[in-house]
Amino acid sequence: MSAEQLLAIDHGTQSVRALIFDLRGNLLAKSQVPIEAYFSTHPGWAEQDPQVFWNALCRACQALWSMPGVEKSALVGASLTTQRSTIINLDEHGQPLRPAIVWLDQRRTPGLEPVGGLWGFLFKLAGMTGTVAYLQSEAEANWLRAYQKDVWDKTHKYLFLSGYLTYLLTGKFVDSVGSQVGYIPFDYKKQAWCGKSDWKWQAVPVRPETLPELVKPTELLGLISAEASAATGIPEGLPLIAAAADKACEVIGAGCIEPDTACLSFGTTATINTTHKEYLEVIPLIPPYPAAIPGMYSLEIQIYRGYWMVSWFKREFGMNEERLAQERGVKTEDLFDELINSVPAGSLGLMLQPYWSPGLKQPGPEAKGAVIGFGDVHTRPYFYRSMIEGLSYALREGADRTNQRSRQKIETIRVAGGGSASSAAVQLTADIFGLPASRPHVIEASGLGAAMDLAVGLRLHPDFESAVRDMTRVRETFEPNLENHKLYNELYHRVYLKMYKRLRPLYDELAEITGYPALD
Repeated sequence: MSAEQLLAIDHGTQSVRALIFDLRGNLLAKSQVPIEAYFSTHPGWAEQDPQVFWNALCRACQALWSMPGVEKSALVGASLTTQRSTIINLDEHGQPLRPAIVWLDQRRTPGLEPVGGLWGFLFKLAGMTGTVAYLQSEAEANWLRAYQKDVWDKTHKYLFLSGYLTYLLTGKFVDSVGSQVGYIPFDYKKQAWCGKSDWKWQAVPVRPETLPELVKPTELLGLISAEASAATGIPEGLPLIAAAADKACEVIGAGCIEPDTACLSFGTTATINTTHKEYLEVIPLIPPYPAAIPGMYSLEIQIYRGYWMVSWFKREFGMNEERLAQERGVKTEDLFDELINSVPAGSLGLMLQPYWSPGLKQPGPEAKGAVIGFGDVHTRPYFYRSMIEGLSYALREGADRTNQRSRQKIETIRVAGGGSASSAAVQLTADIFGLPASRPHVIEASGLGAAMDLAVGLRLHPDFESAVRDMTRVRETFEPNLENHKLYNELYHRVYLKMYKRLRPLYDELAEITGYPALD
């Protein structure tokens, strides 16, 4: 076995993990530091002091160096993967001008001037004017220019969290192509900043000079600076190799580099991703994101606040399981699995639509969550199972859309993210999809994907096929229960797929009457 060690830093929403892998994908050491995801000074806002992000990264790295088996001299490089779409404004001295706007933020900017000229005319012809207006209202840059113009005018660099941390690690304003996911003037097809005539410069008024230089995954971002080395303990001069955003890294870390293998992420945002060589928009005007493999695309369908719903349920209704887990010395997840397994497949007709937050197209901005089919038999365990079933129905709908658009059938699924620790949830997902569902050998799939970018970038593996073969493997596979699948198929086609269309007019009425969600 090679002595080389790979440092992967995974900066997520709720924690930072500093990870050491070898070239076989074995996790040699792990340090995890929890962070407060955000604070909120106004309803719907989600912000955080950028120093919190950096301090947590430093603490996570420093904790590694005293762990058994970790040798600084064996480190050959580092890579970084982060949460997506968290924005930080820096002044000319590289200091934050305001708190970071975290990706969970829901503020919007109403009443913006629509995109005009030829682009505006074309959007009108295509019936996309409303979609473009929604994208404009969601862009953080528009809000900052409208409501914090002093900050906007002083902004020297406009960075995602990945670019900000790269700057602190290397002293360079550079970021990975694979991390560009958000409301920015980025050409997702060419995987570069937009050309001068592109409509996105009108829709999102970012000055080109405020954006970082971009490099492809596997390329050099820079070398660890003396200042960063003193703060983190990472050896000075160690190469920092570009990886990608956490979801993209998770996909390759789960071994999903072919279009017939889908990665289901049971994270705060639940997603289904497949890797493709072609640029394909599964939903019109919603682009595929850059994959962690240079020049490739990740077709992604999101269920915003997906497994956040599980955290919500545990917080609001799971105190008993939390207490019992402590008393018995077992994992809380095991007790919630018992809740799922105590209820028959299909939850006796209790159906949940997991639109806890509004969307863009499917669902639209008016969307709300819904539960139908309540009867006197339905207790707390039924609700919990119906929630997991609803998330899996939504992911299957994403798979069906992907299959139709790509003309490539998904044959197998890999399940990653924190929620994949639940065996009952993975089995239920296999039953709903009617496909084998496998868990990777490590739960840190995002970090492993970043380590794979590092290994290929340093030519320690010649290509990603080799990296996947040597660094990923399946820990266990859940075969679908065919009887359950038959039941779920009926519920999915005859009920679930009809729910949004039939409830949408009521969602519009609710929004109009209550003002929530705001549709301006």
